[in-house]
Amino acid sequence: MATLLCRIGCFAFRRRGLTVLLWFLVLIGAAGAASSAPPPPADTFSMPGTESQKAFDLLEEKFPAASADGASARVVVRAPEDEKVSGPGTKKKVAALVADLSKAPQVVRTSDPFVADAVSEDGTTAYTVVTYDVAAAEMSDEAHDALLAAADEARADGLEVEMGGDAVPVEQTMEGTAEIIGIGVSAVILLVTFGSLVAAGMPLLTAVVGVGIGVSVIGALGSTLGLSSTTTTLAMMIGLAVGIDYALFIVSRYRTEVAEGREREQAAGRAVGTAGSAVVFAGLTVIVALVGLTVVNVPVLTKMGLAAAGTVAVAVLIAVTLVPALLGFAPYRVLNRRDRKQAKGKSLSKRQRRKAAKRAARQRPNLGARWAGFVLRRPVAVLLFGILGLGVVAAPATRLELGLPGEGTMAPETTQRKAYDILSDSFGPGFNGPLTVTVEADDAKSVGEDVAARLSDEPGVARVSPPTPNKAGDTAIINVIPDTGPTDGKTEQLVKNLRDDLAGAGRTHGAEVLVSGQTAMFIDFSKTLNNALLPYLGLVVGLAFLLLILVFRSFLVPLKAALGFLLSVSAALGAIVAIFQWGWFADIVGVDQPGPIMSTMPIILIGVVFGLAMDYEVFLVSRMREAYVHGESTHRAVVTGFRYGGRVVAAAALIMTSVFSGFIMEDNDFVRMVGLGLALAVLFDAFVVRMAIIPGLFALLGDRAWWLPKWLDRMLPDMDVEGERLSRQLAAPRNRRTVREDEYSR
Repeated sequence: MATLLCRIGCFAFRRRGLTVLLWFLVLIGAAGAASSAPPPPADTFSMPGTESQKAFDLLEEKFPAASADGASARVVVRAPEDEKVSGPGTKKKVAALVADLSKAPQVVRTSDPFVADAVSEDGTTAYTVVTYDVAAAEMSDEAHDALLAAADEARADGLEVEMGGDAVPVEQTMEGTAEIIGIGVSAVILLVTFGSLVAAGMPLLTAVVGVGIGVSVIGALGSTLGLSSTTTTLAMMIGLAVGIDYALFIVSRYRTEVAEGREREQAAGRAVGTAGSAVVFAGLTVIVALVGLTVVNVPVLTKMGLAAAGTVAVAVLIAVTLVPALLGFAPYRVLNRRDRKQAKGKSLSKRQRRKAAKRAARQRPNLGARWAGFVLRRPVAVLLFGILGLGVVAAPATRLELGLPGEGTMAPETTQRKAYDILSDSFGPGFNGPLTVTVEADDAKSVGEDVAARLSDEPGVARVSPPTPNKAGDTAIINVIPDTGPTDGKTEQLVKNLRDDLAGAGRTHGAEVLVSGQTAMFIDFSKTLNNALLPYLGLVVGLAFLLLILVFRSFLVPLKAALGFLLSVSAALGAIVAIFQWGWFADIVGVDQPGPIMSTMPIILIGVVFGLAMDYEVFLVSRMREAYVHGESTHRAVVTGFRYGGRVVAAAALIMTSVFSGFIMEDNDFVRMVGLGLALAVLFDAFVVRMAIIPGLFALLGDRAWWLPKWLDRMLPDMDVEGERLSRQLAAPRNRRTVREDEYSR
């Protein structure tokens, strides 16, 4: 592995112009394809194998008009105080509002609330449903403007008007800002770490190129493969973070190789061969974790995982090819001023020589080495503090409540949330979460009437509509309004009870009775994710465990890595529950409405954090393994690993944290929650698990940490991640092409 990557690095360094040109052409081609592609679709949920999905598929077949994909808006009207919507003056104003809505562009129909029985029992509230002939993502600006203008005109007439539904535009105020914030903070961290503008800019440039290619490909394939904007955001978030980190490690290793006196092409080759090997295996663990989302069997998660995995693969390829190519254009400028003079053979000033002499006389270890020494001297105290601290932070995760976002979880000042609250007050809390019972039988209307009668007697049911059969008479729909709201635990129990009871009724009549609706779909979605969580965790951890055995040729090191990951992800999930579910520090983070954690959050957090956690494990411990293979004791190898890798890993963790934290400022609740969860998980994993708990365990285990059964050692291929064979080959005398010094002096 190291030898092959070294050759790739040397080739890219020598043929830097060709390498840069090829990547530039790939970027331009991907961007061109994305610009000519149709807009991405909106987020959709489908869950193969669930009762809700089966019912939706049946309705699409039997009621094609009712299952059309056109957008809709529910416009809620409340009469002025002490008035009724059916009063002569108010009724005329409501009729004028319905008329204005029906004239809007792309509208196919509007309902009359006084005909459609859409007036509350107290007569204060009514609603009309506006249906469009296009999906929400395809609505024109004119259609949105007409909808908002009609509502504003009715408000001017004295009515209280609020709107909900996918046709109502959602304000987005921070789009694109997250990436700018993340890149800006990363630039500062890189500049402090390297002390060189060129070295700081190189990882940013390559990361932006990688993300640009990945996001452009997703955009080009978006409409074809159904990749939504949320898919693009997740891929951008992860691709930007790992792209900067991977380039950071290779540039840092190149600087070390040059400082040790190696010629520039050889330094680039060794950097790609050693640090690049760690990058490849770290990238593989991230890819495994993301591709593993396919086992959940939820298409939206599968698409997110595969798209993000593709972006990570591009980041790895760019790190081992484009980074050494750019180093070929600036082999000296990536060094700080003092090292640049020494590498060029120029004499240092008297002041610089005095500083160098003092530094050599003191031979003081850097901060990373001193920290490693501290942990090695007090491993038990460090382990107790780290494990107990993460355990305390993780405690709220035991009270985790899962759900999916809806208009009831939006900010209180939004029109969608106001419409939701008005309907709950006027029509009952279950009105916003109706259930749809689908009856398929030879005489669907007759069977449906019997089912409706049974539903009316069911505890927890507020209202039941008469069955509505299709033209063929073989399928009927019954609408059921629960007593409780869509996120109430009693509603979930009601769905379970209805399915159990109606299954028996269906067998009695030789019919199939299915319970669906948005509320039932959300319940099935959460159940599907919960059931898939442990198999997914086992698959991802198992595959990554095998990869890490190949990297470290040890059984205990991968085991420690996996257990440490469980600590960090549990702590991050606990913090998310405390902030987003309980409302702690809600004002600081910008949480408008605390509530259940989105069902997709835990499994995405586990997948992404596991991959990133293994990044730091590979980067830090591979340097320890390299020192151990070259003859150092385990304790000494830990110090060496922190001396060369501690500062870089800390910088990488801060960069990832800054990138993810920037997404906290997005309006999308899911993106905000994922951004904060990943930022906290990276902090916990890098600074507590990898830099405190792991070296503490090395201190207690000693050389036993590298134990591997002999039979397994003989079976495993030697990947040479630490570059031992590469060092022997480069040390051996051989004929090689040299490059003139002045070729690189620019």
